[in-house]
Amino acid sequence: MTTLIEYPDAEMMMIDVANKLAGELSAALDHEDRVLFVVPGGTTPGPIFDDLCEADLDWSRVDVLLSDERWLPEVHVRSNTRLIRERLLVGRAAKARYLPLYAKADAPEDVLAELEVNIIPNLPIGVCLLGMGGDMHTASLFPGADRLDEALAKNAPILMPMRADGAPEPRITLTAHVLNDALAKHVVITGQQKRAAFERAKGLSHHEAPIRAVLDGAYVHWAQE
Repeated sequence: MTTLIEYPDAEMMMIDVANKLAGELSAALDHEDRVLFVVPGGTTPGPIFDDLCEADLDWSRVDVLLSDERWLPEVHVRSNTRLIRERLLVGRAAKARYLPLYAKADAPEDVLAELEVNIIPNLPIGVCLLGMGGDMHTASLFPGADRLDEALAKNAPILMPMRADGAPEPRITLTAHVLNDALAKHVVITGQQKRAAFERAKGLSHHEAPIRAVLDGAYVHWAQE
């Protein structure tokens, strides 16, 4: 079951989601040595990170992992890692351990095993925050992407390289079952266009609307922009 939560404005939504995430991370740390926290890139979650980074919890026991990454060096302006380092891994959250989704190589295929080694011991995801595009993609699970079928499969590996029309560089993404198995899941969307896309996704297949593959038990938070 998916739960939709509507907010009167985006600012209130961002504060509320940050508080919910902090509470879930804290609760997970009460009974686990460490917790894996998966976060999206893009511009939407920035205000959430601004609030969350000062949450009073034991960040030294939190592992932060992106849901997906563009195959670009961390210093690149389009790097999701750059956003995370500037907006989330600061303040109290600077003590968190970051698990990279990029290594110096020509293509993600060259270092998949190396990247997965750091992730596998920390699974399942404890708390997961995701976004959704107007095309109903989430992470780098794009409709029509070259390896979407593999990434949606129940026996998919942890990570999948992905290339799609409209994405100027290769991507690397957590696969659908890894995201869907998170113990707590939140999806944040803003604006009427994405709300309409979310409603439309309900009648489509996972291939047409990949967001559907990660909604089992998720909270979807929506506000106008």
